[in-house]
Amino acid sequence: MSQIRTYLVTGCAGFIASKVTQILLAQGEHVVGIDNMNDYYDVSLKQHRLDRLSGDHFEFREMDLEDRSAVGLLFQEHRFDGVLNLAARAGVRYSMANPHVYMTTNAMGSLNLLEEMRQHEVKKYVLASTSSLYAGQEMPFDETLPVNTPISSYAASKKAAELMAYSHHFLYELDISICRYFTVYGPAGRPDMCIFRFIKWIDEGIPLELFGDGTQSRDFTYVDDIARGTIAALKPVGYEIFNLGGGNNPVSLNWIIEQLESLLAKKAKVVHKNFHKADIKSTYAKIEKAKQILDWAPETSLGDGLEQCVRWYRDNKPWSTRIELP
Repeated sequence: MSQIRTYLVTGCAGFIASKVTQILLAQGEHVVGIDNMNDYYDVSLKQHRLDRLSGDHFEFREMDLEDRSAVGLLFQEHRFDGVLNLAARAGVRYSMANPHVYMTTNAMGSLNLLEEMRQHEVKKYVLASTSSLYAGQEMPFDETLPVNTPISSYAASKKAAELMAYSHHFLYELDISICRYFTVYGPAGRPDMCIFRFIKWIDEGIPLELFGDGTQSRDFTYVDDIARGTIAALKPVGYEIFNLGGGNNPVSLNWIIEQLESLLAKKAKVVHKNFHKADIKSTYAKIEKAKQILDWAPETSLGDGLEQCVRWYRDNKPWSTRIELP
C-alpha cells in the first residue's frame, strides 16, 4: 500500500484549486487547503466549491499568503510533500484598478511560500501562471518565448512569481513546475470570465457585453483537464514551464456565443464595447512539452465542456442566478 502524501493547495476555494483538491483527495492524498475567501467575486460561489471538499484527509484554513507568520506556522505544523500554489489575484482588467494587491498576493505571497519551503526542506513546488504572459508573441505560444513584455499588472505579477521560483530552484535546488493556464472554463467557473457571464446574460435576457467585435479568440481549456495537468506537474522535473491549454485552433467569442445560444435555446442581445488595451487578441497553446514530459493532454471537447457549464447553471437555480458579477 502506497504511503499517503500531504500537499498544500493554496486558493483551495478557487475555481481551479478546488478541482485540484478534489482530485487529490479522490486519489487518497491528504490536502491542507488555504484560502483568504476575499470578495473579488461573490463569496457564495467560493463557499459552494468549498462545501464539496470534505473528509478525514482534508483540512481547511482561512488565511492569507501575505501573512508571513501564519504561513510559517503552517509549515511548522505540517510536513508537506509538495506545494501547489494556485492562490492568486486574477483578472486582467481589475489589475489596472488595483495593481498593488496583485503584487502583494501573486509575487510576495509566492515568495513567502518559497522561503518556508527552503527553510523546511520541502522540495516540490507547482506554480499556477498564465497565458497572458505571451502578449505580442507569435502563435502558437511556446514555452521558450521570452515573455518579457507583460501588458497588464496581472501578467507582470505572475512573471515576478515565475522568476522568484527560478531563483529558488537555482540557489536551493527546489524542484519547480510552472503551469501556464489558457482560458480555463467549466462548471462553477469564475463569474468575471466570459463563459459564466455569457450564460447568465443570455439566460436572463440581459444585454451581453462584448469587448470588441467578437472575433478575438481563445484556446479554451476545461477545468478538469487543467487540474489533471497541474497534478501531473508534481513530477520531479528540475525547473520546467508547461503550457496547459486546449491545444486546438483558437475559438472566437462569436462562436462561443452561438453555441451557448443553442444550448440555452435563447438569443443573445449583444452590446459591443471598445476592445481593452490590456487584452490579448488571440491565444493558442503549444502543448507538446506537457505531452512529452507529463504525459498530459486535454480530454474534454469544447462542446461537451460548454454543455456541462450550462447544466451546472441550470441545476443550481435559483441560487446561480443570484451570483453577482464583478
